[in-house]
Amino acid sequence: MQRSPLDAEHRSLGAKLVPFGGWEMPLAYAEGTVAEHRACRTGAVAFDVSHLGTVRITGPGAFERLQTTLTNDLHRIEPGRAQYTHLLDADDASVVDDIIVWWRDDEVFDVMPNASNTDGVRDAIGGEDVTATRAVLAIQGPDARARLAAVAPDAAEVPSFAVRSFDWDGHACTVAGTGYTGEDGVECAVPAEIAPAFWQALLAGGIEPAGLGARDTLRLEAGLPLHGNELGPGITPLQAGLGWVVRWDTEFRGKAALQAEREAGVTRRLRGLICEGRRPPRTGNPVHVGGVSAGTVTSGNFSPMLETGIALAFLPPDVEDGVEVEIDVRGSVVPAVVTKPPFWPNDRNG
Repeated sequence: MQRSPLDAEHRSLGAKLVPFGGWEMPLAYAEGTVAEHRACRTGAVAFDVSHLGTVRITGPGAFERLQTTLTNDLHRIEPGRAQYTHLLDADDASVVDDIIVWWRDDEVFDVMPNASNTDGVRDAIGGEDVTATRAVLAIQGPDARARLAAVAPDAAEVPSFAVRSFDWDGHACTVAGTGYTGEDGVECAVPAEIAPAFWQALLAGGIEPAGLGARDTLRLEAGLPLHGNELGPGITPLQAGLGWVVRWDTEFRGKAALQAEREAGVTRRLRGLICEGRRPPRTGNPVHVGGVSAGTVTSGNFSPMLETGIALAFLPPDVEDGVEVEIDVRGSVVPAVVTKPPFWPNDRNG
């Protein structure tokens, strides 16, 4: 089991540590997941996301290697920008991993896979696994930039989906205007040896610690997919409603299989569900449409902002927004309405 450079910091705060993707990471701190979730929606929090991988691709062939393997088109961005993309299975076009690419310099790319997929991504694209050399801290929330400015002013100024270098305490660091919460914020990659001091400075500046429990409920409210739930074996970008991440005028691994699905039409599509009442649906719960089993919940939980249950589920493609469905939650029927994510914020809650 791998541990973050911030492991001792989490333990000193009394965090509940759990296994996650081969790492031992904080699930929540003393205040609990719901309080951490609301702190992110109303203030600023810091997540330790050092379990995410960093595969560095460098040299004259780096651009073409990524361009011909991943689904998105690097020609659409430039050095100093980040891009969301997918690595597909060559045979069935299922999503091997969803990835953020940080284009740091002309021939320097940091590819950020999900924790458990780092080795597979590196096998597909080559490069060097530099995960152990750094910590990654996600500072998120409406007040994230203002509070970060007192600690690392250059990092606080990075625009959305931009990538910049900044100096902290004499050490070279990298920041990107990215995140996984539906809120504004940044992600800072700092050398492992200074990570504890950087973390302490963030907390001293009024940024609250938050664990992976809140990160999951936040991403669910924002309608963002989680690999292993909404993405993974047997799930293509088209089924997950992420066709925008595919650039059909480029060549990439798995294109032929994905093109075939595009022409035939998907047999299921990821949809959002808002439940009646506070009882949360859970992964694997059956979803019934018109009294007939029609799909399965991929992620479900209690929404701290809506104060009701919410879920993502695969349903037949002809099931439209506004359709009433029923979720079987351990033998109890929970009524729900099909709703286009994000659940928060949206035109119902501002």
